[in-house]
Parts: sequence; structure tokens; C-alpha cells
Amino acid sequence: MNFLPWVSLFFSILWASTVAAIPSPTTDKRASSPFVSTSGPGFVVNGSSLKYIGTNAYWLPTLNTNEDIWNTLTNISALGIKVIRLWAFNDVDTIPVNGTWFQLVQNGTVTVNNGPNGLQKLDTVIQMAEQQGLYVILSLTNNWYPLPLLNSTVPPINSTLFDVTPGTNNTLPRNYLSNNYGGMDLYVRQFGLQTHDEFYTDPTILTSFMNYTTQVVSRYVNSPSVFSYELANDPRCNSTLAASATCTTETITTWHATVATHIRSIDPNHLISSGVGGYLCTNCPKLYPLTPAPAPPAASPAPGKKKRSQAKPITKEQILRERSETRRRNRVAAKRAGTLVEDGVRVRGRWVSTATKRQQTPTLGSAYDGSYGVDSQDISNIPDIGFSSFQLFPDQQSYGPDDPNVAPWQSIEQNGAQWITTQAQSAAAVGKPSILTGFGLVTQSNAPSFVPFNSTVAPFAADDPSASTTYGVTSQQQADTYTSWLNTGIAAGLNGIIQYQWGQSNLTAEPGTTISPSTTTGEAPTPSSPGQAPTPQQTTGQSPNDGYSTTGSTTVQPILGTAAQAIAAD
Repeated sequence: MNFLPWVSLFFSILWASTVAAIPSPTTDKRASSPFVSTSGPGFVVNGSSLKYIGTNAYWLPTLNTNEDIWNTLTNISALGIKVIRLWAFNDVDTIPVNGTWFQLVQNGTVTVNNGPNGLQKLDTVIQMAEQQGLYVILSLTNNWYPLPLLNSTVPPINSTLFDVTPGTNNTLPRNYLSNNYGGMDLYVRQFGLQTHDEFYTDPTILTSFMNYTTQVVSRYVNSPSVFSYELANDPRCNSTLAASATCTTETITTWHATVATHIRSIDPNHLISSGVGGYLCTNCPKLYPLTPAPAPPAASPAPGKKKRSQAKPITKEQILRERSETRRRNRVAAKRAGTLVEDGVRVRGRWVSTATKRQQTPTLGSAYDGSYGVDSQDISNIPDIGFSSFQLFPDQQSYGPDDPNVAPWQSIEQNGAQWITTQAQSAAAVGKPSILTGFGLVTQSNAPSFVPFNSTVAPFAADDPSASTTYGVTSQQQADTYTSWLNTGIAAGLNGIIQYQWGQSNLTAEPGTTISPSTTTGEAPTPSSPGQAPTPQQTTGQSPNDGYSTTGSTTVQPILGTAAQAIAAD
């Protein structure tokens, strides 16, 4: 085995650790720069501070026409949304007949597609975003790439219309789901390895991934519409492929530092971000420990403003204390309403905890204990990482215990709000801006389309399309929760809040592509006279919906528009 790359990597990380307090090259740039940079805990561009509401549209480069891309960007911009997060990768192990692909990863070799159905599609999105005054976060790979059961007896939907390649979701078009663009597990499989975290540690895979990263980053060095390069979506030790026993938070943090250093060597202009889910580990060893100066006395907030998060590290005791206080307030409100749910035993007319409950040790849960191999605060403190990032998806991750004295959706709202304020405090302790890069909540109307990020199956899709499902929140509950989370994020001082995901209708549909024929408009073909062509049939489609799309919702987009005005005025 060649140890030289790892010796070099060790010393580079050791050196980076010693200069953790040194600002990255993107910090405190000249105020007139057209590139987004950071100034302390905020973003600056063209001499002004920047706070924003954003949206996710991972599928944007796969649209079939430039007109569709332009119209989608126009509709997004019209709401006051400033930033779009999308996939800057589209890996395949077999070249598809139709549609878009960026990179072929096959049997240990990698080929980048620079053609019109390759990275030129991404070029178009970047150019049009710049023309519309929008910024783009480019995510470079994905933690999730599940494979369906290849021996499934369920026939593909419209299989004759789609280019169904081996190992892709065989019930939806390729690139329909966010986890159907290749990513880490595709590299691991095609390089003949076994565990998910070998993506982070295998020198050959690391070299191949950084070569692809070079191809993307070098294209946009001088493009002011790029907000940041996001190293990966939701990176962690495990995925569909299991983690090895040796994967720890230090594994993931080291990978971030290595790739960020590589990008910085190519591009001095743009910010670099992580894309992690925000998982914390208060007791894990740190590669980039906090060394904050004593915080100055906090100024009183302006009238109508809430006090911002304090610049101090998150502790287990703090989280448990905040949960207990929320639960106490809920119990008081429920007692007044006569709906109190007691969870102990009654002794001499008083409710007390059971012996079992008293013996239980309070735990924080997987979002806080490092079990995913992620310490987002340590990652945020890497010198070349420009800002903190986190996600919020209660349908796929627990952020705290349910409270029996409030409705289930209210527990979701409260735990999400605490998650947001905790993340804002974590970023403040590092001294960098913080962005919520994706949040979503599945409604009952969207439940049949909901596919978890580590799955290819919609668990609540009924065999009978007319059947109803009770999974999910109501549209009004989603609206109330989104409003609460947005207001909480703005009050806590988040610099960006990005909804997941945008929904777009009336897109050009072509067989075998992400936007497949689904809705027929115009005249149907009519019999033709000799020598006369039949009337053409026009088809349109909708953007992908994995359970989070705004298509069909009358509330989400107006809420985002209102929040865009509020955060701009903050």
C-alpha cells in the first residue's frame, strides 16, 4: 500500500488545525466584490449585506428546454427568492439513451460528459441564474443512492417510455428522485469496495472525486452567480451501504477539510460549504476545537426583535433543559384547557414519576450523539468552510421526543423550532453565518408521492390511486409549521433559509427523460388525409415530487414570499 498520500494528508490536516483561527480567503473581502463573501457572522455582496429565502430544485439541469429553465427561474425570482440549491452532479454507471448525465463511473474508471446533455446543461442554468439576479448553491455529490430490488415483480410504470438503466429506480424516470443521481455509493460499488465510508478514505475514490470537482469548479471560477460549492448533500458514515466499524466524526471532518482545501486551491472567489444535516456531538473529540474570545456584552434587541443566539457552545445540559421547559409550558397549557395527559402514577392524590421513568437516563437522540459520524460544529470550524449548514426533515429524522400534551404536528413544530435555534447558536459559537439548506414536511395530499431519501419506494402510495391516506399533516398544519420555522429562523439570526422543494408545472415532457409525458394538452391526433400530416399532440409535465413539492399547494409559495420580505428587512 502506498502511504505517501496519507502522510501528506496527515500533515496538511495538522497544519490546518493550527491555523483554525485564521480567516479563510473568502472572509472580509473588499466590499465591492460581486462574489458572495462573509464578514463575521454575515454575508456580503456588492457592498451590501445579504440575507435570503431560497428553494431547492435539484432537477433544474435535467429540464428538456432552455425555455423551461428560464421560466422556472423567473417564477422563483418573482417570489423574492434569491438562492437556488441544486445538484451539480449526475453520475451513471451506464450511459443512458435519453436525458442528462454528467459523469460515467464504471469499473473503476471515470468519464466526464462535457457535451450538450452533460455539464453544458449546468452552464445554462448558471448563466440564466446570473441574468435573473439569482445565486446558486452547487452540491457536488450525495450521501444517498439506494438501489431498488432488481428482481422485483412489480412492472415499471410506462416502462417503454423510460430509459431504465440497471440499478436505477425502475418505477420512475431516471433523475426523478433526488437520490437517483449517483453519488457516494455509486463510487464505492464501481470501485469494487464494500462500506459507505470508504468513499471518504479510499485514495483512489478521493482522487476521482476531486478530479470531478476540479472539472465543475474550474468552469465557474469567475461566475458571480455561484453562491457556494457544497461538498455533499447530507454526508455521514452510513447510507444504503453500511458504515465500517472505524468511521467516526473525525473521518467525516477530515474528508471535508481535504476537499475544501482542494477547491480553495482552484477557486479563490467562492464560498465553500458542507451540506451536512447539522448533527451535533457535544462530547466527540474535535479536530478544529473552538477557541472563541470572550463575547462582548450583548446589546438589547430593537423593539419587536428577539434576542439573537449567544456565541457559546451547545451543551447536553442546555438541550435537556430547553426540552424540559417546553414540556413544562405544554403541561401548564394543557392543564388549563383540561386536556392534561399524565404519564406517571397517582399516589395520595398526586401524580409522580414511575420508578422506571426515574431510573431512565435522559438522552439527546441520534441528532446530537454523533452516531451518524457527523459533528457539524467541528466541520463548520474548518478554515475553508465559509458557513454552517443544516437540514430539517421531521418525516425522516427525529429532532426530539414527542409531547403527549400537544398534537403530534405541534411536537414536530416545537422540536423543529428548537433545532433551528440550536443550530443558530452553534454557528454563532464558530463565528460564521448559518443556513438552513433544506426543510420540508409531508402533507396528507403529498403522502402518496413521498419517497424517503434512503429509499426508492413510496411507503404510503395506495394501490388504488383514489384511496386516501392519513399519513402526514394537513395543508394548514404545514402552513402553520412553515411560518413558525421561518419566523424562528429569522429571529434567531439565520442568514439563509432554503425550502425543499420547488414545484413547477407546464414543463416540456419528452419520453425517457426526467419530465415524462403525463398531462395532455391541445388537440389529439386526428386522422389525416392522404399527404397531410396528423395534428400533433402536445404534452406537458410537472417537476419531480418526492413528497415535498409545492405543486398543488396554495399556501407554501405565498409564505415563502412573505418570509423573503421579512428576512430582507431584518
